[in-house]
Amino acid sequence: MNEFRNILKYAKPYTKSLIFAFLCLALTSLINLVLPLIVRNMINAVIVLKNNEVLDSLAWDLIIIIGLQAAFAVTHNYIFGFVGHRMTTDFRIEFFSHIQSLSLRFFQERRVGELLSRMNNDISVIQNALVTIPVALLRQSITLLGAMAIILYLNWKLTGLILLILPPLMIFARVFGRRLKTISEKLQDHVAQAVVVLEEVMSSIKIVKSFTREPYEQNRFQEKIETAFERAVDKIKISSFFGPFILGLTFLVSALLIWYGGYQVMQGTTTPGELAAFFLYALIIAGPIGTFVRLYTQIQEARGAIQRVYEILDTQPIIQNPDNPVFIENITGRIQFENVSFGYQDSTQVVHNASFEVLPGQTVALVGPSGAGKSTIIKLLHRFFDSDSGVISLDGHDIRTLDRKSFLSQIALVPQETLLFGGTVKENILYGKLDATELELEEAAQKANAHEFISNMEKGYDTVVGEKGTKLSGGERQRIAIARAILKDPKILVLDEATSSLDNRSESLIQEALDTLMTHRTTFIVAHRLSTIHKADQIIVLDKGCIVETGQHEDLMNQKGLYHTLYTMKMLDPTTHEGSGL
Repeated sequence: MNEFRNILKYAKPYTKSLIFAFLCLALTSLINLVLPLIVRNMINAVIVLKNNEVLDSLAWDLIIIIGLQAAFAVTHNYIFGFVGHRMTTDFRIEFFSHIQSLSLRFFQERRVGELLSRMNNDISVIQNALVTIPVALLRQSITLLGAMAIILYLNWKLTGLILLILPPLMIFARVFGRRLKTISEKLQDHVAQAVVVLEEVMSSIKIVKSFTREPYEQNRFQEKIETAFERAVDKIKISSFFGPFILGLTFLVSALLIWYGGYQVMQGTTTPGELAAFFLYALIIAGPIGTFVRLYTQIQEARGAIQRVYEILDTQPIIQNPDNPVFIENITGRIQFENVSFGYQDSTQVVHNASFEVLPGQTVALVGPSGAGKSTIIKLLHRFFDSDSGVISLDGHDIRTLDRKSFLSQIALVPQETLLFGGTVKENILYGKLDATELELEEAAQKANAHEFISNMEKGYDTVVGEKGTKLSGGERQRIAIARAILKDPKILVLDEATSSLDNRSESLIQEALDTLMTHRTTFIVAHRLSTIHKADQIIVLDKGCIVETGQHEDLMNQKGLYHTLYTMKMLDPTTHEGSGL
């Protein structure tokens, strides 16, 4: 049960509340054990003693005890429910925090739908286990042990009949639980695969519709969900057999108790009240026995869910903050790549011995054919990945020695494919600086040529952009992303085809804003449009992961090398957005 030790650590902050709740639960269970004894005395008062006063007194005792039981039950139900959900909430928060801490490589190897399934489905199973299993175990343990002690005291011969059913039940529960755990794990896996398909379709719905692949995706989803259904049916088959099995045993034992107990009453060795009390206790005992078997299966299901979640939680980020990080608050922006090589897979390198230097305030353009390594250079600069060899330094410090938060706080990225958050325009721009004033917000939007179209919206800056910004055009999304970068006021600016989604008029206005933003900042530009390249202080031409040329536009054109070829073949064209992914 090591899995549950990991989960129970979330209960430590609520130890006092849980102790009080367990005390109320214990009292509730003990009171339940007293009730059949009062019923026994009431029956005897009517049949044997025929005493009204005793009957009235016992009736008042019964009312008081039932009231106390209700009060204790309400208290422990609320506390256990509150703490259980609080623990699950804390668990979800830690899971989300851990997911964010993982390196980019993790997300390239995992599908979003799978992670969503583990966050929702598996943690829901764990939540049910946290809320129900500990409570039920204690309640049923007290009930079973207490009831067994009482019936042993009342009639040890009848108790022997009940003990006969325990060994087969224990064997059955063990076999049943193992099988159910295996099926439950498979069921969760197949549900996760179905969620993956759903997430992929929802996030790529335009492509699905453009290629009219709705039937294909329907079949793909149906195949996954039908497989999950088959596993669910397997689970139902086992569960369906368990209920009648327990019920049959209960009726069999009840019939034996009535038969043998009836003989004892007729022989005068026991009273009708004692037989009734014993029968009630037998029914009470049947509850815990059945519950224990059911709890065992729930525990096996929860163990599988915990293992799946902790497979993620036990994953350590490849990129971590150093033990003694260097904090640099005011960087100048001098960047050096020294013999840097990197590959996403061990056998394939996408950057080979890259070496270059960028002085503070310089603008560097990265160009080259698709797959040349431009985007990888940017990822290495952000330290989304660590290089396999070589050193990347900032202001003379190896970036692996820097505090990642302080380092990345001084870099702003404007990506080619801008995906906004589903909130308002204001919230998306403020992502660059959460505590910015309204004036700073509007100034950033004006510099990004976004203020005008934002103001013309029905709710202005409070307009909801829709999931991933789908209510805005590509150019509008890009300008909001540029405003976000402007608001951040970075020392290092990375423009990954930042004007690709703009028409010519918007681009000229944006380019002017970017020129202002780039002043006194080290800027990396990944682009194939000449208008964003020809002013660069340095152009780095990559091919198959190697730096093949460096220089300014005119120098590179005179060298008649790859840059000249790309330009003359219209792959670096100021009038088109098409190209080779430069």
